[in-house]
Amino acid sequence: MNVGGPAIQITGLMSNIDRDRYEQLLVTGYCGSEEIDYLDEHGIVIPIKKIAGFGQRISFVRDLRAFLEIRNIIKSFNPDIIHTHTAKAGVLGRVASLTLIRRKSKRIHTFHGHLLHGYFGNTKTALIIILERFLARSTHTLITVGNQVKFDLLNVKIGTPEKYRVVGPGLRLGEIPRKEIASSTLGLLSNEFTVTWIGRAVEVKAPHRILEIAKQCKEQKIDVRFLFVGDGPLRNQLEKVSHNEQLKVTFLGWQNNVEVVLGASDLVVLTSLNEGTPVALIQAQMAGIPVLTTSVGSAAEVLIDGSSGYAFPYSKEQFTSYIHEFFLDHQKCEDFGRVGRNHALSKFSLQNLVNEHEDLYEHILSQSNF
Repeated sequence: MNVGGPAIQITGLMSNIDRDRYEQLLVTGYCGSEEIDYLDEHGIVIPIKKIAGFGQRISFVRDLRAFLEIRNIIKSFNPDIIHTHTAKAGVLGRVASLTLIRRKSKRIHTFHGHLLHGYFGNTKTALIIILERFLARSTHTLITVGNQVKFDLLNVKIGTPEKYRVVGPGLRLGEIPRKEIASSTLGLLSNEFTVTWIGRAVEVKAPHRILEIAKQCKEQKIDVRFLFVGDGPLRNQLEKVSHNEQLKVTFLGWQNNVEVVLGASDLVVLTSLNEGTPVALIQAQMAGIPVLTTSVGSAAEVLIDGSSGYAFPYSKEQFTSYIHEFFLDHQKCEDFGRVGRNHALSKFSLQNLVNEHEDLYEHILSQSNF
């Protein structure tokens, strides 16, 4: 439950679904030392069971222990529906369920993205595809957060079209402070045009690209401030490069109040190699901020291209050109922000997310002899 899209979606769903109808239990691991637990950071209280050793890194011994504990939890809780999220939890949770042949649990898995691009080499990726194909056969419903993610999975024969549902993220954003107040809170100058990157400092998010773009802006004398919001194994290296090249990049680490970050921002950018449907871009649009993103995964599906932002193949020159356009044209920022806000609030509301899941759960229960 590290800070990120899946944690936001799961907590939003569990906190707002009909608790009189659904008894819930979240089974999760502990965050790594370089990560922040979303539940702890935001004081969210939901029924939860944490398993030691149930983490992102592969370890035969720890993963076997986690598998056995998950299996015991399933036996004890005896759920009608087992809904797994993210890759590793999806594997262990569904395999554990399959070993309990007398249980009638229906399995649902949500792909918040996929591991087909940007994570592993060809051999590991091929093994992941084989495993996901096998698990898809015994999964009642496969959910993807965007159409492109679904097409990518179907393209490698994971599941069949009739098993898929596309359910976009659902969010609720608090009040956005005025730029003067937000900037002051973060120790920034409110009169600077601020371009914000939000995410984990890991390879698949391609955070080094924000430095390439910042350098390009510097060379073209485009006087903008870049905010790097997030943390991870690459952050220290990025800070050193930024310092050595005297780039106007401020590293804030993780921030527990995204509303303040957005209040200080004029433009939000994403530079990833692979994505599902990026929550940061949806939040930015809800806050009335234009967005730029690489056209990967289902990232392009969260915006209106050319009206609330732009999605395109990565090019530092293209990013810089769009940044310059927004920097020079305040009215364009306002126009794109207004379109983005209306779009995001109507398409990605938290209530939409809850309604979609309740409809799915009721459909599954109506087909089963529980």
